[in-house]
Formats: sequence, structure tokens, C-alpha cells
Amino acid sequence: MRNYENLVIIKPTFTAEEIQSSINAIEETITSNGGTIATTDAMGMRKLAYPINKNERGYFHVIYYSVAPAAISEIERRFRINEDLLRFVTIKYDTNREIAAWNHLVEKAKKKADAPAKEEAPEANQEPAQEEVATTEESSTTQE
Repeated sequence: MRNYENLVIIKPTFTAEEIQSSINAIEETITSNGGTIATTDAMGMRKLAYPINKNERGYFHVIYYSVAPAAISEIERRFRINEDLLRFVTIKYDTNREIAAWNHLVEKAKKKADAPAKEEAPEANQEPAQEEVATTEESSTTQE
């Protein structure tokens, strides 16, 4: 099993549900060919460097996974058939140095995925009165 990274760009005209179902189909393609997904990184909607099929923007999503090298040709064939994708790129991590970099990227993506969940929890527990006091103190110091 080798380590791979796929960056896929999904059409920007889709709704959030359609984008999620498209991502699920991509992940299903990988897992049905014997791959194990380490983590994913949703980069969100971004501007493209040049228009692709008259689209100026695209939804970027990165998938880190391990799979047998023989399965890559089938995964890429299914990606080419998929009309939801504007572009995709597959990156193979082969040498020890590249594998260490892949592990670092996976850990970074996992931390990024966990961070929003941790940020939302303290905000829900915080009382609004504390925030109002802080803003009034800031405004009084800026007026002086």
C-alpha cells in the first residue's frame, strides 16, 4: 500500500448537499478499490487561476489515502468519467522523505478538522454578558 493525495475541484454551481454527495462518491470510489482514507481537507470555494469550462471558481477538496498502486488507474479512470469534477490531480508519496511529509500533512489536516469543533464549543458555553463588557471597555479606551 502506498500513500497518495488527491486534490479534486468540484463545479461551483452545486449546492452544499450536492457538493457533499459528490465528495462522498469520490471517497466511495477510493474505498471500493481497496483504499483507506486517512483524512480529508475541505479547502472550500476558491478562484481558479484560469477559467475551466467557463467556471471562474471551484470547490477544492483534498483527500489523503493509502491504496495499492494497481488501483490508481481505476480510480483516475472513474475521476475522468465523473462530470462533477472540473479537475483532479493525484500525487504519489514514495520515498521515506515524501512519506514523512505525507504523515505531516495528514496530521495537519486532522488538526484543522478538529479545530472548528473545539472553537465552537467554548463559544456556546460563553455568556453574552462577558462579551458586552469587553466591548464597552474597548470602546471607552478608544474614545479617549
